[in-house]
Amino acid sequence: MAEDSKEKWGVAHIYASFNNTVITVTDLSGAETVTKSSGGMVVKQARNESSPYAAMQMAINVANAAKDKGIVGVHVKVRAPGRGKQRSPGPGAQAAIRALARAGMRIGRIEDVTPVPHDSIRAKGGRRGRRV
Repeated sequence: MAEDSKEKWGVAHIYASFNNTVITVTDLSGAETVTKSSGGMVVKQARNESSPYAAMQMAINVANAAKDKGIVGVHVKVRAPGRGKQRSPGPGAQAAIRALARAGMRIGRIEDVTPVPHDSIRAKGGRRGRRV
């Protein structure tokens, strides 16, 4: 039991929209950022920032940096855009969690922290919607 208490755990905040994916690893309180990565840091084309491949590369980079700082496992908090937008996370979320596990990080709890309004807010695009 004494060995378990020495293990450092962190929280991996994964924000997965349809245009980008951002992974931030913090301490358990969420106050101090250990390491972070986004789609633009691993791929050249803007259209690939949200892709599962980019999410995997980000997760590998983040996992290695977190391991260097002594973190052995992470609790995952997945967030989608929410508000008036999509409530389902983008394509990078699942790939990022998988890649974190494959990179040798222990996965604790996986939680959805998408902000969901209790009533609805006015969606952008006006009364008649977005006219193409």
